[in-house]
Amino acid sequence: MADIITLLPDHVANQIAAGEVVQRPASVVKELLENAIDAKAENIQLIIQESGKKLIQVIDDGKGMSETDARLAFERHATSKIKQIDDLFSLQTKGFRGEALASIAAVAQIEMHTKQEKDEVGTHLKIAASKVEYQNISATTKGTSIAIRNLFFNIPARRNFLKSNNVELRHIIDEFHRVALAYPSISFVFQQNNSTLLNLSKGTLSQRIVAIFGKKIEEKLVTISSDTTVGKISGYIIKPDYARKNRGQQFFFVNNRFIKSPFLHHSIVQSFKGLLPEGYYPGYFIFFELNPESIDINIHPTKTEIKFENEQDLYAILKSATRHSLGMFQITPSLDFNHNPSLDIPYSYKSKSPKDPAIEVDKSFNPFVQKSEKITKEQWEPLVKIKESSLNTIPQNNSFLTEDITIRNHFQINNKYIVTHLDEDVLVINQYRAHQRILYEDFLQSVTTKKQKSQQLLFPINIELSLKIKSIFAEIKETFLEMGFSFEVLSDNELKVNGVPAICMNKNIKEVIENLFETFETESPVESFSYADSIAQSLCKSLAITNGMPLNHEEQKSIIEKLLKCKDSLTTPFNKKIYFLLSKNEMDKQLN
Repeated sequence: MADIITLLPDHVANQIAAGEVVQRPASVVKELLENAIDAKAENIQLIIQESGKKLIQVIDDGKGMSETDARLAFERHATSKIKQIDDLFSLQTKGFRGEALASIAAVAQIEMHTKQEKDEVGTHLKIAASKVEYQNISATTKGTSIAIRNLFFNIPARRNFLKSNNVELRHIIDEFHRVALAYPSISFVFQQNNSTLLNLSKGTLSQRIVAIFGKKIEEKLVTISSDTTVGKISGYIIKPDYARKNRGQQFFFVNNRFIKSPFLHHSIVQSFKGLLPEGYYPGYFIFFELNPESIDINIHPTKTEIKFENEQDLYAILKSATRHSLGMFQITPSLDFNHNPSLDIPYSYKSKSPKDPAIEVDKSFNPFVQKSEKITKEQWEPLVKIKESSLNTIPQNNSFLTEDITIRNHFQINNKYIVTHLDEDVLVINQYRAHQRILYEDFLQSVTTKKQKSQQLLFPINIELSLKIKSIFAEIKETFLEMGFSFEVLSDNELKVNGVPAICMNKNIKEVIENLFETFETESPVESFSYADSIAQSLCKSLAITNGMPLNHEEQKSIIEKLLKCKDSLTTPFNKKIYFLLSKNEMDKQLN
C-alpha cells in the first residue's frame, strides 16, 4: 500500500494556523497592538482603511527590531518571549505563541519598517503570502511601523465571509477599547479613512474610561478595591441605576490582559442580585493582579480564556469586594449641587397630614355586560384555523367563515390579559405581547411604504454618541429616517433628535433610542432589511403597553382588532406566544 501521509508545505500550514489566529481584521489589530505594547511603546497609532480590509497599520515608538529579528519574526514559532517550557507559567507579555505574524503574513501583504535606538539605520521588509519579496536598510525612526494590506487577498472565500465595513469596524473598536483600557499610561491614536476617531492621552484609568465612553459615565462609576494574598482587585463597577440591557460595558483584565470569564461574571451578577430590574446587566471595569504562576493563559488561540489556580477564592473575593463597593455607594449621601430650593416642601405644610386622594368609580361598569362589536370574517379567520387545529377537528359547517363575528364582551384581568369570546370558547390575550406584534408590523410597514410621518419635538433631545455608537448610527440612519425619526449630528459625539414617530410621543424618547443603540451593540444584522427588523424589534419592546397597565374598554377593543389584522397574530417578534384559546370542551372537562 502506498504511503499517504505527507508533511504540509509551510505556506499551507501557515494558512491553516491563520484560520485560528486571524479570524477578521479585528484579530490583526489585537495582535499588532499587543506587539507594540510588548515593545514598551509609549505612543501607539492605529490606522485603518475600509475597516481593515484594505489597510491595518500600527506605528509605535517601542524598542524596534534588528535586521535578523525582523526577518525571524515572520517564521512560525518564532518568539522573543519564550526560551523554555517553564516560561509559559511566568508570562508578563502579550504575544508569546510565535504564530501571529507568521499567520498574518500567510494571508496578507505586509510592509514593515523597524529600527532599534542604538542602530544608525533600520530594516525595510515586504512579505506577501509568507514569501519575502523585499528586504533592505531603511532610514526610519526608533520603533516599528507595520502595515497589513489586502487581508485574505489570496483566500477569496475567507474574504467573502467578512461582514459589512460598519460591522467589521465595530469589532475593531472592541479590540481597541480592550487594549486602550488596559494601558491608560500609553497614548493611543485611532484613525479610520484619514479621520481621527479617538485621540487618547496618557492618564489614569478613570480618565481613560471617560475618554472612551463619554463624560457622562464618570458619575456612574463606583471604585472597587481589594488586596489579598490570592491577588489584588481594582477598578470600577457601574452603579445599579445605570445598568444596561446589554453586556457592552463588562471588562475583566488579568495582569492587563482582557479575558472572558462566565464564572467571575456570575460572581458580579450575584453581588448585584436584587438591585437590577429584570433584563438588565451590571457594568464593570475590573483588573486582577495575580501571580503569573497561578494562571494558565495558553488554553485558547486568542488568549481570552484563562485557567485560575484559585478560581473559587477569586470568586469569593470578587463578590465580597463588589458588595462592599455597592454598600458604600448605597449608604454614602450624595451632595446635589444642582438642587432647586423652590421644590422644597414649605415649612407651613410640613406638619400637615396628607389627605386621601379622591377616587372616582364608574358604578355602571360591568365587564360581564354583553356588548356587540362587529369583527369581519378576514380578521377572525386566522384564529378560527388555530381553534380548529387545537381541537383536532374540522367543523362541517363553520358559521365563522360565512358571516361576521360578534364579540359579545371583552374585559381585562390583572391588568395583563384581555379576555373575549370566540363562539363558545374563550380567547385570552397577553396585552404586552399583542401590542409588541402590532407595533412591530406597523414599523416594518412604514419602512416598506415609506409613509411614516415624523412628529416634531417641542424640545429636541441631545444624545451623546460613543465611538462604537457612532459606527452603529452611520449604519442604520437611513432606516432610522424611514421609520419617522428626524435628527441632525451636532458634533463628532452628539446627536440631536428633532422628531420621532407619533407612537413615541409621551415616552422617554432618550431611553427608547439608547435601548435601540444597545440592541445594535450586541447584534450585527448583515442586510439592510435586517436593520429595519432589529430597529422594529427594539422599538416595539420599548413602546408596547406593559403588563400591569389598566386599559379602558376602547383600548382593549383596539388591541383585539389590530392584533387580528396582523400578518402573524400567533407570536411576538421574539417568538413568544401571544394568546391561547380555552375551549368549551376543556372547561366542561375541568368541571365534570
